[in-house]
Amino acid sequence: MKSTINLKALLFFYFSAMTIITSYLPIYFQESGLTGRQIGFLLAVGPFAAMIFQPFWGFLIDKYKTAKKILILCIIGAICASLFLFQSLPYYLLIFAVFIFYTFLAPVGGVSDSLAQKTANRLSITFGSIRLWGSLGFAIMSLLSGFLFARIGVEYIYLPFILFCLVTLIFAFRVNDTETSTKKSIHLKETIKLIKNKHYIFFLFIMLFITITHRTNDHFLGIYIVDKGGTESFIGWAWFIGVISETFIFATASYWFRKYHPLTFIIFSGVFFAIRWFIMGMIQNPILVLPLQVMHGLTFGVFYLCAFHFITKLVPKELQSTGHLLFYSIFFGFSGMIGASIGGLIIDNISVTYLYLLISIVSFTGAVFMAVYKQVFFHPRNHQLL
Repeated sequence: MKSTINLKALLFFYFSAMTIITSYLPIYFQESGLTGRQIGFLLAVGPFAAMIFQPFWGFLIDKYKTAKKILILCIIGAICASLFLFQSLPYYLLIFAVFIFYTFLAPVGGVSDSLAQKTANRLSITFGSIRLWGSLGFAIMSLLSGFLFARIGVEYIYLPFILFCLVTLIFAFRVNDTETSTKKSIHLKETIKLIKNKHYIFFLFIMLFITITHRTNDHFLGIYIVDKGGTESFIGWAWFIGVISETFIFATASYWFRKYHPLTFIIFSGVFFAIRWFIMGMIQNPILVLPLQVMHGLTFGVFYLCAFHFITKLVPKELQSTGHLLFYSIFFGFSGMIGASIGGLIIDNISVTYLYLLISIVSFTGAVFMAVYKQVFFHPRNHQLL
């Protein structure tokens, strides 16, 4: 317990800070007078920055054998960038501010999760037992932030965000650094191993069909609820219920996780994503979103836990952080960029309802492709079950 308590606290407060950004940054931009198209572009800039820089941060961890120093650097950078972002800036400067902000903020989650996976392997415990503390932080702050912003206004978004980042920084100084069984120093050219790993690259490509839909919902759930007549407190409750269900999945992973191949669970989650988005596209009353959020655990919770484990087994140990951060950049970066930009255009030109019906089809397509991928590369006859 002592060896993981600081890491768990770091995850708790980092994801508390991320709740503010994920749930309310689109609403903050909307109340600042930006259009749906402008918001969609800004929300795409952040993931674009994450997509570019997260593999770079992962490479630095593998090269210099330290996650702790990278964590500290990124958190300090995110705090400094936020002081610039939450000003009354012209739109062109806002684009630049968002890019710098996400360059430092986004990698913190990937580096923390990579460190959690390595710590779990070292202590022979489940990744979910550590990662659930991040989900708890997200869930609790989702609920509290709804009431907070309903009272003080979303224009004060920067106050709780900076506070949680400062607490995260304190625990970043206290976590145990990366421990590795290999002292081999890697060079940039060695990362070509990941590109040549067809199982890894095909998986990243196919998972896009599912992760794009998840990130689209992340960006536009708040706008969806407001469009249906809900309030800021509804947004908070929706995130709270969803992430609590995710926490339950992580907490119980030791009972269900190894019963089947991780790809089986990923296919299962893709189908449930499709069902979830279809129902959201059909309902009209925002209160019906709340019980539906229970499916967040069966969708994102199952998918992320199994995909992160699967990626860990696919990449060489000396490139594990690079592999984790590239996965993270595709999941939260590239997927977020596509989801935000296309989602904003669809909301502006058609409707948010149509957006959810569309991503339901995309998610189901991803589940089908993932089933084909499993059959081709990981059928029992190939003796490649992980």
